[in-house]
Amino acid sequence: MRLNVAQLLKEPIGSNRIYDVDGETSGGSEEDIRSLRGQVALMRTDKGILLTTTLDAETVLACARCLNQFEYRMTLNIKEEYFATVDISSGHRLPPPDEPGAFTIDARHNIDLNEAVRQYLLMALPLKPLCGENCAGLCPSCGKNLNESPCDCEKDSADYVKISPSPKRKGGS
Repeated sequence: MRLNVAQLLKEPIGSNRIYDVDGETSGGSEEDIRSLRGQVALMRTDKGILLTTTLDAETVLACARCLNQFEYRMTLNIKEEYFATVDISSGHRLPPPDEPGAFTIDARHNIDLNEAVRQYLLMALPLKPLCGENCAGLCPSCGKNLNESPCDCEKDSADYVKISPSPKRKGGS
């Protein structure tokens, strides 16, 4: 998703624009987004453009217990400054921003939101995504999905040992 900000860069500091985002995307990696909806607010700063947005995103994840894929919805709150790399009036190159990894506006005065969205998405993803709170997972012996039906494996194997909390002691520790 790219936005041309050439006209906004010509305006005084504090000028702003609002864009609607309503897109369907596709791909095959974990951080691919199926849909992205919201509004992007851009404001002219002394060094570039401040981007502020709240986007509703939907992606497909694999459950950490049963390995089934499921839709996962999240909200991404992004607030980043994009630094100009070329002076809009003279066309001369500007010094790079002091901050390593800072977002920049390309030589054609475009902001590419894809990298910011990707980074914020990765931070918003759960470490162990679950298709449901009560997901039973896979049988450790035969690999059957226990959400669909129970398996015929013996339940007394070491993989099925149920850990119970220890009884409370009276008195000290």
